[in-house]
Formats: sequence, C-alpha cells, structure tokens
Amino acid sequence: MRVFDVLTRAAFGVASLALMLLACALIYYAGSGVWESVRVPDRDLGQTALEAVGYTVIAIAVFDVGKYLLEEEAIRGREMRNAGEARRSLTKFVSTIIIAVLLEALVTVFEAGKEDARLMIYPTLLLLAGTLLIVGLGVYQRLSVSSETQAADPAEDDQGRSGD
Repeated sequence: MRVFDVLTRAAFGVASLALMLLACALIYYAGSGVWESVRVPDRDLGQTALEAVGYTVIAIAVFDVGKYLLEEEAIRGREMRNAGEARRSLTKFVSTIIIAVLLEALVTVFEAGKEDARLMIYPTLLLLAGTLLIVGLGVYQRLSVSSETQAADPAEDDQGRSGD
C-alpha cells in the first residue's frame, strides 16, 4: 500500500506542476498578444486586451487547480482530518472556480456587446451558472456547518432533551 501511496502522490505532483506550467504559458501567450498589439498599429488593442484578460482568468483558475492538487493530494496525501477542514478546502477551491466563471462572463459580456446583442446568450448563461454556483456553495456551507455543529455537540443534545 505504501508504494501505491508514493505513486499516487507522484502522479498528482506531476499533474499539478504540468497544470501550473500550462497556466504560465497561457499568461505568457496573453502578454505576448498584448505586446504584439502595442507594436503593430493595425491590431485592435482593446480586443486583444479583452482576450488577454480571458486567458489570464483561465490561467489563474488552472494554476489554482494545480496548486490545490499539489497541496491537498501530493504534499498532504491524506484524507481530510475533519469535516471543517474538508469544507474549508472545498470552499476555497470552488470559490476560485466561481471567480473564474464570473470573470469570464464579464469579459464575454464586453466582447459580445461590441459585436452583436444576440451573442449575449452565452455570457448570460455564464452569469447564471456563476450565480447558481454561489448559491450552491452557500447551501453547502450552511448544511455542512450545521452538520459539524450537530456532530460536535451530541452530548448537549442528549442533556437538553433529558433535562426536560
């Protein structure tokens, strides 16, 4: 079982480093596109900057996924110790995804607004998805905190009922 644990950690470590490198490549690509737009007067700097923002947002989300895998699977390599730790870790991860979805929606709103109003369906759906993710995260937080409280205080529940 020890060999399998080492191999699993190594696989997660390699995958997370690959994701981080790809995220850096996306940021480099976005920056080089903006630099090229500044150097070549024929290119639309505004459009290139919006695309660069989109690539950067995606890169941040990909980098955060790689960081999450590295921290939680490769370095720690264990099950969460308690429900609170799992909730905090999952909340941090999902929050990054929500931010990426909402920023992508914002960038897409600007791009679609410049071209054609009929293209607003996709950014609207992204905004709706981001909103649903926030609501879902809130429900998850509420339910998990409630269950943690109940699991932590079973003696108080028994004393409260037996004293009545």
